[in-house]
Amino acid sequence: MAEFAGLTGLDPPSAHPRRYLWTDAYAVCNYLELFRRTGDGTYRDLALHLVDLVHHTLGRHRDDDSRTGWISGLPDEEGEAHPTRGGLRIGKLLPERRPDEPFDERLEWDRDGQYYHYLTKWMHALNRVSRVTGDPTYTRWAVELAKIAHATFTYASPGGKRMYWKVSIDLSRPLVPAMGQHDPLDGLVTYSELQAAAGGTDLMPEIADMVRICQEGSLATDDPLGIGGLLFDAGRILQDPEVSGRIVELMNRGGFAYEDLLASVLDAGLAGLARFAGGGTLRYPAESRLAFREFGLSIGLRGAGEFMRHLRENRELSKRADALLRYMPLADAIERFWMDTRNRETGTWTGHREINMVMLATSLAPGEFLSI
Repeated sequence: MAEFAGLTGLDPPSAHPRRYLWTDAYAVCNYLELFRRTGDGTYRDLALHLVDLVHHTLGRHRDDDSRTGWISGLPDEEGEAHPTRGGLRIGKLLPERRPDEPFDERLEWDRDGQYYHYLTKWMHALNRVSRVTGDPTYTRWAVELAKIAHATFTYASPGGKRMYWKVSIDLSRPLVPAMGQHDPLDGLVTYSELQAAAGGTDLMPEIADMVRICQEGSLATDDPLGIGGLLFDAGRILQDPEVSGRIVELMNRGGFAYEDLLASVLDAGLAGLARFAGGGTLRYPAESRLAFREFGLSIGLRGAGEFMRHLRENRELSKRADALLRYMPLADAIERFWMDTRNRETGTWTGHREINMVMLATSLAPGEFLSI
């Protein structure tokens, strides 16, 4: 994490810091975890400085954009007080696609904009900062981000509410209209986390929307990052009765049992684990593997180890705990492979160095990231 701070202009400070929202969300949690383990306030201060830097970089227009100021359009003073009210940019290298430019699927991966699943990770990181520091401001910013993200990324369709996967920096138009497979579930759990954390906050209409969207579609995936995300969401549901309580209330009201959702999440995770483990990709050389996607799985498995007791206490879900146990060694195997310096000299590592190093750190010390 010290190397990451230097590489991205966090510490020592740089006039042109490199910020990327997904990586920075994990990094904030990592610095909080280091603070929790050591008691050294330097790590807490790094987390707070990183939050400020993200807001002042990704909450404002790019240097190569004709637009200036906060992407929310708020005047400077009001933007300082509400830095997430316009969402946050991804932090991609290329500017977003202009309205008159044709869509290029390959190029779109490198273009800026806003991703819903990056925003929910940042909401979670902000809430962790409030939990650790006792300052409710960060959770308030997370709630403001949840409100604007939900209003922008969800839309009414003939078949009911749907979601965009990627929207423009100013939130005015969709850039990729397809829906992310796990975005509704991630939104449901993250909103519920914030609802439980922020007294007086009302995210129930947004939670209700997500409950309805979650009832449609399949959660099954063999992508290790996606499997890890399912386990992460299952852990957040299980570890806090307030979070699960919010979900239970809305699901019962909609005629969809809470146990059905949790079982669906776990079953999708287990099916994905079976396919991933059976596919033999962990036997491939480093040149054929993407470390950060594998770390998503190892982090999720570390979380599964934490919520195993909760599963065993539920008679309907206890068999799934036994099934999960068989896959726990995968986390050790992934970490051992990428801790080998020879595997970190390949292009697949160096080409994604910052996200790889931060998510490896999370996998090795996941406490704050996995907490709510």
